[in-house]
Formats: sequence, C-alpha cells, structure tokens
Amino acid sequence: MSRTPSKFSLQEFLDLPAGNDRYELVDGEIRRKMSPKYRHSTIQLRLLLSLNQWCNRALCGRVRPEWGVVLQKHGQDWVPVPDLTYISYEKLPVEWEEDEPCPTPPELVIEIISPGQTFGEMTQKATDYLLAGINRVWIVDTKAQSVTVFGTDELPQTIWSDGTISDILLPELSLPVASLFAKTTG
Repeated sequence: MSRTPSKFSLQEFLDLPAGNDRYELVDGEIRRKMSPKYRHSTIQLRLLLSLNQWCNRALCGRVRPEWGVVLQKHGQDWVPVPDLTYISYEKLPVEWEEDEPCPTPPELVIEIISPGQTFGEMTQKATDYLLAGINRVWIVDTKAQSVTVFGTDELPQTIWSDGTISDILLPELSLPVASLFAKTTG
C-alpha cells in the first residue's frame, strides 16, 4: 500500500526498524512517546510488579510494559503504546509468544500522566481506548496522587492516595494507591 509522505499504513508502521525511541501510530502519523522521568518509571515499576504478582497468583493473564496494541480509532489503524497492558489468557492464550504488538484489545491499559501531558488529554485517550474495545483504563495522575478508573458502562471513578483499587475485572486484586506514590528508599 502506498502512502503520502506524512501518512503510514499499519504494515509500514510495523515494518519500521526497532530503536530506543517509542512511537505510536495515530491517524496515519508516527508520534514519538514522551520519555518517562524518574517518578513516572517508579510508578510504572510498582504497578508492573503488583499486577504481575497478581497475574502469577491468579494464573489468568499477562501484564506488559510499553507494549503496542493494534486497535481502530475513527475507522483508522491506531497503535498506542500504553505504559502497562493487561490481557487475559482467554483473549490471548498462554501459548502465544509472537514478537509483535498485542493483536486484540486487552482488558486493561494503564497510562501515567507525564510532564507536558494534561489530565484532559489523557481522558480523551481513555475514551478512545474504550471505544476501541478495551474494558478498563486507569489514568495515573502523579501530581494529584490519584488513579482514575474508566470503564465501558460506568462513570469514571477517581481513587485518591487514601483509597484502594479493586476491580471485578481483576478478582482479588487489592492495590493501595498510596503504595504507588510512597517515597523511594533506595
């Protein structure tokens, strides 16, 4: 498939050489993801460890950082790269180990607001994720020390640092929000 100088097809995007920078495909354009800073990467690590531990206990799926997801947005291919992605073994079997983007909408994506991004921008991205078939989106606000949970059939719910994240999508997960923002000791 041919392209105009500024538009890329899904296949052209997927065929780009790997590098150290992370890119997303949005409206046929390649957009560079923001480079995470210390606080962002610390929260991402804490979420990854907590969710991975839950996945290992529940034997129900996998969680991965910075894994592109092939979706549709306004009828066009869209490949966002969420900070974290959870997909169940029901949607993507345990045997699947292809070296490619997630081929189907996962149950949960998590985005951590980076410097230069706004909560409003991330709310729009959460809406786009939900419209693309993702069941749940968590937006982590490092400044407000909160996690806002977006779902397909419910109003967004903000959980502050004195609250705990629990979700029927992730049975028996109990994640104190304060643990994400605790001061590092090392």
